[in-house]
Amino acid sequence: MAQSPTIAAIEQALSTVMEPELHRDIVSLHMVKDIRCEGGAVSLKVVLTTPACPLTGRIETDIRAALVDQVPGVESVSVAWDSNVTSAARGLPGRQEIPGVKNIVAVSAGKGGVGKTTVSVNVAIALAQAGARVGLLDADIYGPNVPIMMGLHDQPQAGESGKMLPLSAFGIEVVSFGTILKPGQPVMWRGPMLAKAMREFLYEVEWGPLDYLVIDLPPGTGDIQISLAQSIPLTGAVIVTTPQDVSIADVSRGIQMFAQLRLPVLGVIENMSGFICPHCGERTDIFGSGGGRELAERNGLRFLGAIPLDPGVRVGGGDGQPLMVAAPTSLTGRIFRGVAELIAAEVSKENYAATGGPQMPSAPRIPIRG
Repeated sequence: MAQSPTIAAIEQALSTVMEPELHRDIVSLHMVKDIRCEGGAVSLKVVLTTPACPLTGRIETDIRAALVDQVPGVESVSVAWDSNVTSAARGLPGRQEIPGVKNIVAVSAGKGGVGKTTVSVNVAIALAQAGARVGLLDADIYGPNVPIMMGLHDQPQAGESGKMLPLSAFGIEVVSFGTILKPGQPVMWRGPMLAKAMREFLYEVEWGPLDYLVIDLPPGTGDIQISLAQSIPLTGAVIVTTPQDVSIADVSRGIQMFAQLRLPVLGVIENMSGFICPHCGERTDIFGSGGGRELAERNGLRFLGAIPLDPGVRVGGGDGQPLMVAAPTSLTGRIFRGVAELIAAEVSKENYAATGGPQMPSAPRIPIRG
């Protein structure tokens, strides 16, 4: 009779399975839980660092191969999945944590009109659809478009603590100056008033427990960007660009700003990257293509994805039904999901590095070039 596998032998085999992003084995990362063995049937639970892990399939394949190849008597393997989103106290002087918020991701662009808010909204929804607890802060005070895209018309109310309660849409907690202003009312504020308003949106809001707070920054490198970077412990920034040279040049300045503020850049997204005809499938690079990838590679950053021009993005955003709600399984929806997964992976890597793990090649730790 064949000998049943032992828990020790199973753990030893699993210690050869590497977490692909963190480059360390899943046992020493304490990702493996509840190992059970009945005869030749092995079951276990793997706790991921994010529910939006892009490499779940690869990890499961490696687990099955390791157990079957290295442990005699293993006949079947069952893997259950769970997640516990990581966070890290970064110990940055003068930067106050937001209670309950594990990670803060700023979405930035060097210029307007590149689709930064569209990316912020759809990435936030994709993270929520993966099972994460997500908040979205519209920090573009001069052009707060998040309420339009999210179909929000109500004004926020105060909770029992006296703090503002976020509005909810599509499983996301949302705060935007656009829900406070009267229709058509302009914002004519200078730096100190902007900084005060942003602090209230961050610390006078009952955010509750969040895995990710996505902040849609205004374009450029002005007061709001600098105030936020210096006042809250940002996990990292995501840079959105279009393929044109003028956008690439402006985005390069944004990367330089985050480098000078000693904040990680998680990666670069190329938006409006070609139009794919829904009838014939032919691709037309209206604004060119490849500029975002080239910029990322030049600056040692991760390229997070190329999002095509899609009429569904415009129509859904105007109707209050973002593409990730209206057509999550479309080509563009699948791309947004992939982008969100890579952002989550970069967040996990930054947290791992911040808690004593080896530095991962994701943040701009090299001289920045335009």
